[in-house]
This record gives sequence, C-alpha cells and structure tokens, in this order.
Amino acid sequence: MRPFIYFEEKVKQVMKKVFHLILTAALLCGTSTQALATSAEEAVEAFSILPMIRSVSVSPDGKQLAIVRASTKNGDYYIEIRQTKDLSKEPVKLGASKMLVSGVSWLNNEKISVSFRQILRDGARSYWVNQFAITDTDGKGGWLVPFQSKKNIRGYNIIDSLPNNPDEVLVEVDINNNFIPDVVRMNIKTGRTKTIMRGNTKRSGGFSADADGEIRTATGWNASEGTIDLFARKKGDENWQLIFQNSPKDRENFDFVGFNDENPNEIWVNANRGENTTGIYLYNLETKQYSDRLFGLESVDVGGVMFDRFGKSLGFSYTTKQPKRYFLDAEMKSIYQGIEDLFKGEFVSISSYSDDLNQLVIRTASAKNPGTYYLLSYQQKLNKIGDVSPQIKPEMLSNVKYISYKTRDGLKQKAYVTLPSTGKAPYPTVVMPHGGPWSRDVNIYDEWTQLLASQGIMVIQPQFRGSEGYGMKHWKDGDKEWGLKMQDDMDDSALYLVKKGLADKDKLAMFGWSYGGYSAFVASLRDNNIYQCSIAGAGVSNLDRINSTLNESRFLRELQRPTIEGISPVNHVDKVNIPILVVHGDIDIRVPVKHSREFVAKLEKLNKDHKYVELKDADHFSDTLFYDHKKEFYGEMLSWFTNKCNF
Repeated sequence: MRPFIYFEEKVKQVMKKVFHLILTAALLCGTSTQALATSAEEAVEAFSILPMIRSVSVSPDGKQLAIVRASTKNGDYYIEIRQTKDLSKEPVKLGASKMLVSGVSWLNNEKISVSFRQILRDGARSYWVNQFAITDTDGKGGWLVPFQSKKNIRGYNIIDSLPNNPDEVLVEVDINNNFIPDVVRMNIKTGRTKTIMRGNTKRSGGFSADADGEIRTATGWNASEGTIDLFARKKGDENWQLIFQNSPKDRENFDFVGFNDENPNEIWVNANRGENTTGIYLYNLETKQYSDRLFGLESVDVGGVMFDRFGKSLGFSYTTKQPKRYFLDAEMKSIYQGIEDLFKGEFVSISSYSDDLNQLVIRTASAKNPGTYYLLSYQQKLNKIGDVSPQIKPEMLSNVKYISYKTRDGLKQKAYVTLPSTGKAPYPTVVMPHGGPWSRDVNIYDEWTQLLASQGIMVIQPQFRGSEGYGMKHWKDGDKEWGLKMQDDMDDSALYLVKKGLADKDKLAMFGWSYGGYSAFVASLRDNNIYQCSIAGAGVSNLDRINSTLNESRFLRELQRPTIEGISPVNHVDKVNIPILVVHGDIDIRVPVKHSREFVAKLEKLNKDHKYVELKDADHFSDTLFYDHKKEFYGEMLSWFTNKCNF
C-alpha cells in the first residue's frame, strides 16, 4: 500500500488572519463606482436565458466530444458530437427534435446514454420524470429506451459503465415491479438484460460494484431496530457483512466511497469515527478492522475519494470556500497544477478526460465567470469550446467574499458575501439561506446572488447551524431548531454586516428557496422584525405536512424527520408584519404547492400585504425553471425589492 498521511489543515492559521482583514478589503472593493449599472430589464433578460452549454465530455479513447448545447433561450438542448482532431468539422447533431435533452454520458467509444425530461400528465396530476435513452454517436443508429412501455415507465439508474466490458452496463431498476430495486447487467447494443441481484427488504439500495463489476455494497432499512444498515462483502463471497448501522438517535456520517484498487477487500469509508469532522479510512473486510484516519481536516468534512474510470484512487476532495483536492496520484497532481497555472483566479476542474489523459475537458468558473469550457490536447494545444452563458458579461458580475461571523450565542459561522460592483456601502442587503437544510452553499458562481448584486444589492449566504460540511456539532446544532436558533443565525449574519457598515439596517430583506423559502416565511412573522420584506420560493409552510415530501431517500425519511421541529409558519400567519412575495411551481413534488397556497389563502383572509406568483409546469428544482419561468420570477423579485423594500 502506498504511504498515506493524515492531512492537517495547514492553511488554517493563515486563514484566521485573512478573515480579520477580509471585511476591510471588502469595504475598499465595495465602494467602487466605476462599473456601469445594469438596468433591471437587462439583468432579468440576461440571467433568465438558460445556459448555452450544459456539459462537455470526451470519449474514453479521446477521439470524440459530446457537447450538450442550447438552441434557444429556453434551452431546447441537443447533442453535438465533434471530432477532437478537427473541431471545425461539421458535427453530428442528436436529440433536438426527439426529446428534452438534459445530459449525456459515454458508455463506450461509440455509445452514449442521453438523459432527458418529460412531463407526465395523469388526470389532474402532472409531474416531471427523468428518462434515459442509448444511441450511437454517428447518428445512424436508433434510440434504445430500456425498461419502458406505453403502460409502464420504469425509472432506472446506470450504476457502473463497466469499462472493462464496453458492451454492457450495470443498471439499478425495479425489474419485477415490487417497489424494490434490483441490479441487472444490460447489453447496450441489444437492450437484453440479465438479473444479477434481486433487491429485498434487507438490502434495497445503495448497490455499488468493484472494478470487475461485482456488486459488493448495499444498504437497507432495518424496521425492527429503526436503523439504516450498510452491508458489504468480500471479493467472490456470497455472504454479506453488516458494517454499520445508522439510527436517528446517533445519526453519524458513514459512507462507502469505493474499493481500494490495491486490495479488493478494502473499502474506502468517509466517516466520523468519533471525530467532529469526517475523515477517510480503509475498512478491511477480512480482518474487520479500520485503518487509522488517512485524511481529514479540523474545520470541514471530507467530500470523498477521487477515482479514475477504472477505479484507481487519485486523491481526496473537500470544500472550504471552494472545492479543493489533495492528490495521491502524482501524474494527476502535476496535470492540475499545470492547468491551474494557465487560469489564475479561476476555479478549475477537469470535467472529463480520455483514458490516456491526452484529451482533457477543462471547465473554468469564478464569481465573474459563469463557466467556460476548453479542450486541452496532448497537454499542448488549448481550444476554447465555449462560454456557458455568453450573454452575461463580466462587468455585470461582482466579487464574492468568504467570511466568519459570530451568532448571538457565541457560535462562529461561515458565510458568502456577494458585494455589488456599483454603488457604495451601506448597501441594501438580502439574506439568502440555502435549501435542505442539510446542505451547504458553495459559491463559485451563483445566478441569484449575481442577479441581485447587478442591481446594487448585497447578498449574504449564511452557513447557519444545521448546515452540512462543517462537522457533526454544527450539523446537529440545527436539530429541532426550525425557525428558532437556525433563524437567529440568519438574522445575525445581516446584523453583523450592519455593524460593519456594509449593510443598511433600513434596507434588509430575506429571500430563499425550499428550506430557504421556509425561512423567508418565518422572517415575515418574527417579532421585532429586522427586515423590510421577504420572498419565499417553494417554501415549506406546514411542518406537519413535510414528512410526505421526504421521499427522495431513506436517509431523509428516517434520519431527518425526527429533527424537523419548530415554528410552522402556516399556524402564525396572523403575525406577518412585512410585505411578502410567495413564489411556487405548480407541480412541485419535493415541496407541494399546497404549502404556499395554504399560507397565501390565510394572508388574503387577514388582508396582509402580499403577492403570489405560481409558475406553470415548474417543479422544485432549477432544471425545470425555463426562460419564461425565470423571466417572470426575476422580474417580480426585483420589482418587489424596489417597491416593497424601497431598495
């Protein structure tokens, strides 16, 4: 085994000094009046247009590129297949007239899997579904849509592309319609399948394979003990070992993240193992022992282990202000260092690469760059593929700072602050809490914060207690604090900026989506309110109903549900004391539209100052917000801040 180290966060002491200086620098940067202001109409139009390029990926042999490109402002994406040896050659175009394309992945050098979306209408009920089709890259073959019929549309997930067996993939699908997924091996040329593992009530998901395509991990719900059980098995062994049980009472972070390419009976594990933050360990299925912590940081959780297509471990990932990488593989480390030197000031990622590393798809992004794709060939020739959103110019965008602030009860929290490039402090300010709440912000480029900043509005995104990524204590501190201490953290972020002279105390507002929308509901009815208005997008208003929306994963259903306790906004509409704009998609599955309709009905009955905007055929997540949705929503949002908050 290669030598490992327990990676200490050597930059921590330096960053502490930087945090003390950062707001002073922010004040200096924020008072610039050199940039030209962008009108509200210009901003709404530019930010409403869907990305012109959605993704770029290279075939395993490096000979072809697959580009998901927009044909209209509304997206209407199609797939371009280009030859890397001659990018100017007319491309093959696939999918535009057949489906609402959302993504593409390479299955081998000739076959791609195309993901597409479709609205299904079942009587009065409408909902978006994600589907997949397989086709040839030359455009001459037909479309294979597995597991679908006119009477039955089965969702499925490709869990392994089997690089050592290019004609087959492993798929997780409910093959016998018993609501428990199974694993099948599918021939991508013929569509023929062979079931290799039946799911059951004990092991009903979380299936993953080793480099040879053997299913070696699984998870399941243990009803008798009230735990989520994680299983694994030795190479070639039919017997499953119970490795870990996670319960609502303990709720630790524990994930299998892959197999050790140097020992097939060792599993990479990302877990707490008694520490506040997660770290990387190896678990040996033969000795049933864990290694020492091989990688970890004091202030943030580890993201995971990075692998190549064949399962070779390349290094570890984690996120502070932005995602970072710690490499074990010397070649990949050298490649990244060379690329990062080419793009100073940008966040650089290799989004796709050929097996021989001679063709690299590079994506750059920053606060002032929504994203740009390049192809680097043989580490010598760099070709620009295109900008993600060319209509959004750098002069319309603003810098983002990563700061620390203290809450009223003395906790230290992180936050992203987007400072307008026009105007001067103190700024009108919007607090924008993230969704989840079990998530965290990573602001490399953020459409909503930049839209507001283009209008001279400062935005703060607090990583309030209950956010993930900052250790177990910070995560669990949010339990049963919905609308309570979690809400205090958000208010305290605004008050911190007021104290520093950056925010105008008479021009404060809150806007959020999902859990952030819930927070905006709560913000509208707090006593001694610090805000002048709020905007609640796709927000939870009724805590008694939210359990029906936690169906995306067993983890959320079983582990998050016991933590959801606090203020239920729909029961306190009489306390609303500021104008509130409510926005919701009418076919939202994650947070049903009834949450907003109920709240708005009570606002109307009590004659509270409000406006309600319902977006037709929009689901909860951003990939179902199209140009017309965004143009309506963004226009209403900017108008609300101007007319109701006096921004």
